Amino acid sequence: MSVLSSRTGRDRQRYDNNFRLVSGCIPYRLIKDKELEEDTSVDFVNKLQVLMVSSPNRHDLVFPKGGWENDETVLEAASREAMEEAGVKGKLREVPLGVWEFRSKSSISTNAEDESFGGCKGYMFALEVTEELQEWPERGNRQRKWLNVKEALELCRYEWMQRALEAFLRVMQGEEEGK
Repeated sequence: MSVLSSRTGRDRQRYDNNFRLVSGCIPYRLIKDKELEEDTSVDFVNKLQVLMVSSPNRHDLVFPKGGWENDETVLEAASREAMEEAGVKGKLREVPLGVWEFRSKSSISTNAEDESFGGCKGYMFALEVTEELQEWPERGNRQRKWLNVKEALELCRYEWMQRALEAFLRVMQGEEEGK
């Protein structure tokens, strides 16, 4: 059995004009319950579930995300964060849902005069989950929870992640309508 660990430190962290670059994803699955498939009144959105994780030492829910390092692509970073924080693997969509600028939680409490201090630029992707691991690097610090989209919007801690979830829903609904 191999030792599972998360990357730590920021010595390989990417920056763009003082903004820390982060990459993350919205892990999702479609419910395949036979009862739901036979019930034509259950729409696509209600079959869609997203996976959120608790923040370390808190009960707030977030999507897996973290620093994009200089030895990996933005897609590799998103996949790594999903595995480290949520213990999931899957098919990552190559086109980002969007890019959002936000301040890191550690910088919000500071009174920095430089508005870019603590600034992050987050790239978010959709990840169709194909495997849920029983053991993963941050299992001891995080709980994972499958939610429908409405629940996730209500429970999501950060406004920028809510916007990412809304973008995710638009993409998924557009694909479903195109079938």
